[in-house]
Amino acid sequence: MTRPHGSRDAGQAFPVYITVVAGLLFLAFAYLAVGQAAANRNGAQTAADAAALAAAQNARDQLAGKWLEDVLDPTTWQGVFDGSVPLEPSCWRAAQLAAQNDATVHNCEALDPLTYRVDVQTDKSVGHSLVPGTEDMKSTASATAVIEPLCTFELLNGDAEDAGDAEDTALPQLNCERDWDLNPDDPADLPGPEDLFDVHLAD
Repeated sequence: MTRPHGSRDAGQAFPVYITVVAGLLFLAFAYLAVGQAAANRNGAQTAADAAALAAAQNARDQLAGKWLEDVLDPTTWQGVFDGSVPLEPSCWRAAQLAAQNDATVHNCEALDPLTYRVDVQTDKSVGHSLVPGTEDMKSTASATAVIEPLCTFELLNGDAEDAGDAEDTALPQLNCERDWDLNPDDPADLPGPEDLFDVHLAD
């Protein structure tokens, strides 16, 4: 007895169907693995960015503190804005921020007094997937943050000679995003760290 033509076609199509479904499942798992790796890399970059900014912001705050300490001596201001004053290490802040983002700092350095570079590695691996060898892979990333002085000023006549008698010397106007006519007797009206310096990631 002859089998119906439709049944024979269905039997032939079934293996093709299984092959197509298996291929689609493999592609789905492969895309999942790619997505896991991309998410891990994005996490590493987020951690590196946060760590570099944290180190630079800590240094920025120290510079602002140095400026405030010597606000009565304008001859010292340029050294503060250039970053050429002694500062405490700031990379401990980078380590803190990296840890908060599930990463570890492998290197943190001041490329110059106003620039910090940080390299991190994620604490978590990509995880299990169909792609061999990815289970223990961890992502790395780097970021550089820059401290940019926002202010300029012009020393008044006699500032250099009268630095030792600073209390009797008028202070120059500090030109930042706004102009500051400084009154050291009113600390509430003195610029803060964010007024003196901008901190941002390098382009």
